[in-house]
Amino acid sequence: MSMSIASPTPRLSQEVRATGLLALPLVLGHVSTGLISFVDNVIAGHHGTQTLAAVTIGTALLWLPMLIPIGTLISLTASVSQLHGAGREREIGPLFRQALWLALGLGLIMFAFLTVVPPLLPAFGIAPDIVPGATAFLHAVRWGGPALTLYFCMRYLSEGMHWTLPTMLLGFGGLLVLAPLGYILCYGKLGFPELGAEGLGIASATMMWIQALCFAGYLFTTKRFAHLHLFSHFEAPRWAAIWDLLRTGLPIGITVLMEGGLFIVTALLIGRLGATEAASHQIAINVAQLCFMIPMGVAEATTVRVGHAVGSGNGLGVRRAAIAGLVIILGTQTLSALVLLFGHDAIVGVYTADMGVAALASTLLLYAAAFQFPDGVQVLSAGALRGLKDTRVPMFIAMFSYWGLGMPLGAGLGLGLGMGPQGMWLGLILGLTAAAILMAWRLRVSSRRVGIRLPPAA
Repeated sequence: MSMSIASPTPRLSQEVRATGLLALPLVLGHVSTGLISFVDNVIAGHHGTQTLAAVTIGTALLWLPMLIPIGTLISLTASVSQLHGAGREREIGPLFRQALWLALGLGLIMFAFLTVVPPLLPAFGIAPDIVPGATAFLHAVRWGGPALTLYFCMRYLSEGMHWTLPTMLLGFGGLLVLAPLGYILCYGKLGFPELGAEGLGIASATMMWIQALCFAGYLFTTKRFAHLHLFSHFEAPRWAAIWDLLRTGLPIGITVLMEGGLFIVTALLIGRLGATEAASHQIAINVAQLCFMIPMGVAEATTVRVGHAVGSGNGLGVRRAAIAGLVIILGTQTLSALVLLFGHDAIVGVYTADMGVAALASTLLLYAAAFQFPDGVQVLSAGALRGLKDTRVPMFIAMFSYWGLGMPLGAGLGLGLGMGPQGMWLGLILGLTAAAILMAWRLRVSSRRVGIRLPPAA
C-alpha cells in the first residue's frame, strides 16, 4: 500500500534541530528522574554501607515491577502523536481517560508486588544484614506506586502532543522535595527518628504523590490542552479500549522489562556477594543510568517525531526522523564515554569515602564506558520502532539479547568462574551490543516498508 499524500518533509538538519529541541526537556526530565536514585544513593552512602546496600536491593525490586507499567503506558505517546499528526485530536481525550484506568490498575498491581516480595528476600540469597533495611525501604515506597503510574500516563499524553516542558519542571521539582525530606528522615533531623533506608522510601513515595497531583492540576487548568477535553466528564472503563492499549503497549513493557530486568537481576546476584560488591555496583549502575537518561530522552522525542510523520502520511519523514535521532545519539554517547573514561575516579568520590567500595566502583565505570554506544543505538532504534507501533518483534529481540545471551554469560563469568561484578558487567555489554545490532536491523526493515495510514475516524 502506498503512502497517503505526505506533508512537507524537513531537511535532515531541520529534523535534527526539531528532534533536539523536543528532546532537551525530556533529557532534563529523565536526568531529574535519574537524580532521584543519585540523591537516595548519596544520602544512603554517607549514612553507611549497609544503608546503601539496602537501598540498592530495594531500588532494584522497586524498578522491577515498575518497568512493565512504564513501558506499557509509553504506547500512549505514539498513539497520541499519530492522532495529532492525522488531525484526529477529538479522539485523544477518550483514549487518555481509558489510559488513566489502565495506569491505576497497573499501579495497584505494583503495590501488591512490593507487598509480597520483601519476605522472599532471604530465599533470593540476599545477604542477611541487608534484608531488614531493604524490606523497610520497599514497605515505605510501595505507597507511591499508583501515583507513579498515573504520573507517567499524564506525562506521556503531554509528550505525545509535543509538549515536554512539564516533564522537566516536575522532575526537578520532585528533587526539591526528595533531597531535604530524604535527608531529614534518613538521619533523624528536626526531631524525627533516624529511619535510614525506610526514611528514603517514605520520602520517595511522598515525592511521587506530589508530582502526580501537580501534573493532574496542570492538565486540568492549562489552556494548551483545553480543546482535548481531558477531564470533561467521568468515563467508566471500556475494556475494548483498554485492551487496544495493552495490545500495543504490553510488548513495549515486556521489552523494557527484558532490558531493565537484566540490570536488576544483575544487582540482585551481585547482592549475594556482600555489601561492598552491592554498594560498588549500585554506584556504578547509578552513574550509567544517569548517562542513559540522555539517549532515552532522545529516543522518546524520536518516537513522537516518527509517530507524527506516520499520522501525517509521510514515509520519508519517518526515515528522516530516525536518522536525525541517530545523529544526536552518536554525539551524546561519545561525550558520555569520554566522561566515564577520564572522570571515573572523581565521580565515585562523590558517592562514598569507603576505599574498597570506591576502587571497585571506579573499575566498573570503565565497563560502563564500553557500552555507551550500543546502549544508545538500541534505545534509539526501539524508540523509533515505537513510533511505528512495531512492538512485537523488538520484544523478542530483547528477550534473546538480554536473556539468551547477556544474562547467561554474565552469570557464568561472574558467579560460575568467580569474576564477580566484572564478569556480570561483561554480560551487560554483550546483551546491549546484540540488542543494538538487531534493533537497528529491525528499524531498517520496518522503516523501508512504511505504507502506513491510520484507519478513518469512526
